[in-house]
Amino acid sequence: MQIHRILGAAAASLAFAASALAQSFPQKPVTVVVPFVPGGSSDATMRAMSVKFGEALGQPVVLDNKPGANGTLGAGQVVRAPADGYTLLIGSVGTYAISPQLLKAVSWDARKDLDMLTIPVRTPNVVVVTPSFPANNMAELVDYMKKNPGKVSFGSSGQGSTDHLTTMLLWQKTGTEGVHVAYKGGGAAITDVMAGHANVVITNLGVLTSHIKAGKLKALAITSGKRVPDLPDVPTLAEAGIKGLEVYSWQGVAAPKGLPAPVREKLVSALATTLKDPQVRKTLETAGFDVVALPPAQAAAELNSEITRWKTVIDTAGIKAE
Repeated sequence: MQIHRILGAAAASLAFAASALAQSFPQKPVTVVVPFVPGGSSDATMRAMSVKFGEALGQPVVLDNKPGANGTLGAGQVVRAPADGYTLLIGSVGTYAISPQLLKAVSWDARKDLDMLTIPVRTPNVVVVTPSFPANNMAELVDYMKKNPGKVSFGSSGQGSTDHLTTMLLWQKTGTEGVHVAYKGGGAAITDVMAGHANVVITNLGVLTSHIKAGKLKALAITSGKRVPDLPDVPTLAEAGIKGLEVYSWQGVAAPKGLPAPVREKLVSALATTLKDPQVRKTLETAGFDVVALPPAQAAAELNSEITRWKTVIDTAGIKAE
């Protein structure tokens, strides 16, 4: 009986401590590390969320831009931070699932060292070409590439970026090959395709829609599972006969692995509340994002799936970081 009383008291003490922790957290501002310069998708996503997120937590949410090494520099700082809920990360699919596989200096694994809290938003990519390019659909593009092997140029935002790897996956699925041209950012790649200096780019819907509607770019297909309202006449790649190429660029919010359960629950709840807010959703949707608000288990499953998928693409193409 004595041991039962001791164990019972210990369990009650732990429960009380957990409850107290949940009630007391947070007692100071929460910092969200953005591993890129201001203005990108990760930065824009959290800026749209930060005020409401802070209100839901009861403390300000502060953004800290820490660019470098394809997003892995800032992510690494979060991995090494205390698992107390006061330091979080918002990063792209490239941050979590691609760059760590390309950069030898990265010693952490997002699945083991980070705790996914949510994937708030995602957006598909669109395959676009220079208006004068002699292909009006994916079948014509693939046929042209097969007749002109190694001559069609594909711009991307950089070596190892999601648009680069989507390009590689397209080549692998269609048995074609072109010339990859890595730019220092997606804007430069888009500008060169519009000017006819490169032929094709596959990048985020949000940054392409206005150019497509203005006739500055010709859209051939979209990488989503279904057509999107902004471009109802643009077919999916599956509709165009290319299966297994449903690709989304997404942003994920994570914390160092090992968060106390009450703290984790409070963060997850605050994020869910934030993403239900009409103004937050409107801001994100206007920026070209789909608000998906995936809960932790689904976010972790998506991360694992992306790591597996892009590892296959990287290994098959023999891609190395520059």
